[in-house]
Amino acid sequence: MVSAAPRRAQPQVAIALVSIVALEAVFAAMARLGDLSVHIPEFMALALGAGVLYFIALYALEHTRDDRAVLWLVLLGALAFRLTLFPYPPSLSTDVHRYRWDGHVQNAGWNPYAVAPTDPRLAPLRDPGWAVMPVPEIPTMYPPLSELVFRATWRVLPGPVSFKLPFLLADLAVLAMIAWWIRSTGGRIYQIAIYAWNPLVVIEFASSGHNDALAIAAVVATLLIIRRFPAMSTLTLTAGALAKAFPVTLLPLALLRAGWPGKLRGWIAAVGCGTLAVSCVWPYRHGWREFLAMLKYYEFIFRNYHSSIYPVLLWFSGSHEVAGGVGEGVVLGLALWLALRRVDPTRAAFLLIGTILLFAPNGYSWYFTWIVPLLCFFPSPAWLLLTILQFLSYKIFINYRALGVWEFDPLFQWLCYAPFYALLGWEFLRRKQAG
Repeated sequence: MVSAAPRRAQPQVAIALVSIVALEAVFAAMARLGDLSVHIPEFMALALGAGVLYFIALYALEHTRDDRAVLWLVLLGALAFRLTLFPYPPSLSTDVHRYRWDGHVQNAGWNPYAVAPTDPRLAPLRDPGWAVMPVPEIPTMYPPLSELVFRATWRVLPGPVSFKLPFLLADLAVLAMIAWWIRSTGGRIYQIAIYAWNPLVVIEFASSGHNDALAIAAVVATLLIIRRFPAMSTLTLTAGALAKAFPVTLLPLALLRAGWPGKLRGWIAAVGCGTLAVSCVWPYRHGWREFLAMLKYYEFIFRNYHSSIYPVLLWFSGSHEVAGGVGEGVVLGLALWLALRRVDPTRAAFLLIGTILLFAPNGYSWYFTWIVPLLCFFPSPAWLLLTILQFLSYKIFINYRALGVWEFDPLFQWLCYAPFYALLGWEFLRRKQAG
């Protein structure tokens, strides 16, 4: 895709309406399936079909003259897609049940970092969600700001469906910020649709209710204000890292732009970040030993899950520690290089998050929602394709139900990542020739 002026004028309103009807029909068909985990072939077919419609819609919107009415159609369509899937219990992921459990135990006076769900003392708190939550044998693995959100949500919205609401609202906040940002800077409507209509985003937040939307909202807010309010942007970025760890990689860049260490403003920003972090961590301070033990165990049992470059590093080195260390070194080195070079924050975020996703030991489908807002500004066909091909990873449910083995299929990993790298290489060569 290119962001150049459209080559010809077409009725963009009609294109938007047809696209909305087609995509809504697919999401409505998903909703009718009910428990998606027992209809994986049908779900994958519908999701990949939604991806095809998504690409056609983006192409058509990009190559027609922008109509102001289409902006509202894009936003209304995005809301309709999400509301179609939101009313149904999450079935592709059990993470919401862990969120609920963590909120429940906190409101009962327990520290989720200190006590695992399997602890007999918590038996009176168990409900049907307890039986399906992920890794109940370890204390929580979520950062403290997410835990505070879980605690607050349990008090007012304890049900499995309603518990998704904070993350859906965060997703809609991301959409609102992107729409305002793009329109205020003279961007195109199709760029807004990249996030608004992305099937992976719709499904992972409206259907599965992943908390990643909190961190994404913080990152987008940071990028939106960092040029005018660099000190304030360090606080929003810290909040994002306290909801999900990946935004912390942008903190060196944000602190340097705020003036640290040469200016008082930079030190005030750094102190503010530290104060915010301590404020969120403080309620859970007595669980730090269990948290460190949990991290070690978590890293041991969750690695090489539908990852990309990590299996290659593992194959060459024969060591998970080496493979993980190389990835961490690459990400850290890139984060420092981008900060010292004062690279444009939006481009830096795109490069960093993309690198994290490719080198990470785990490549769960919802992780790839992290990069979708940045594709609105860097609309790479390869990355857009990868967000859709992530639906292939759900084939794991077929293996799990048939054999009881939770292991990603190497063939489907190839089907997911090989087209991405081929198209990414083509994009690189095309830019080299054009440059």
